[in-house]
Amino acid sequence: MPRDTPRRPTADRNDRDDRRNEQLQRLSRDQQERRIRDERQRADQYRRSQDERRRLAEQRTRDLERQRRHAQYRYQQDYYRRFYAQQARWQARGYDYNRDPYYSTPASYRYGWGGVFYETNRYGADLLRQAVNYGYNEGFEAGRADRQDGWGFSYDTPYAYQDANYGYYGYYVSQGTYNHYFREGFRRGYEDGYYNRYRYGTRESNGSYVMLGAVLGTILGLTLLNN
Repeated sequence: MPRDTPRRPTADRNDRDDRRNEQLQRLSRDQQERRIRDERQRADQYRRSQDERRRLAEQRTRDLERQRRHAQYRYQQDYYRRFYAQQARWQARGYDYNRDPYYSTPASYRYGWGGVFYETNRYGADLLRQAVNYGYNEGFEAGRADRQDGWGFSYDTPYAYQDANYGYYGYYVSQGTYNHYFREGFRRGYEDGYYNRYRYGTRESNGSYVMLGAVLGTILGLTLLNN
C-alpha cells in the first residue's frame, strides 16, 4: 500500500527566490487576522460537507456491487478508509493558526484555471503540488482496478475522482481549487494505471506513484510574482 504522502519534486529556483522574498516582508497583523478569519470559515464549510461525501460513497459502493466490479470496490473501500484515517489524524493533532507561517507570508505565486487567476504563497503552492501528486497516485490505483475488472475506460466515475478531497483539510486554497488539481492528476494517473504504463508519472520504491516534475509544472503553471 502506498505511503500517505507521495514525495514531492525538489524545490526549483522559484522556490528559493520565494524564500528570500519571505525574509524581506511579512503581512501586517490586520492582514493576518483577515486571512485567518477567512480560512476558519472555509475550514468550517469543508467539515460541514462530510455527510454529503458519505452519501456519495455509499451510492458508489452500491453501484460497484451491482456491477460486480470487485477490484474497483476494493480500491474504493481502501480509499475511503485511508481518507477518514487521514482526517482523524489531522483533527487529533489540533491546528494553531497563529503558529502557521502561511498566515504571515505574502503571496508570491500566480496561477490560474477556468479563466480565473489566483495568487498564493509557497505553502499554498506546495498544497497544489500535493493535490496533483495525490490525484495521480489515486488515479493510477483506480485505473488499474478498472483494468483488472475488465471495465471500460472511465476516469471520472471512481469515487476518489468525484470526491477529490484526499489530503485536503479546508486550508490554504479553496476546496474547488484543490479538487480541480487533484482531478488533473487523477485523470493522468488513471490513464497510466489503466494502460499499465508511465507516461505522466513514475513509481516510487515504496509503491506510491508520483507525477513527473515536468508534467506537474505544466499542470500548475505557477509563476513567481514580482514583489
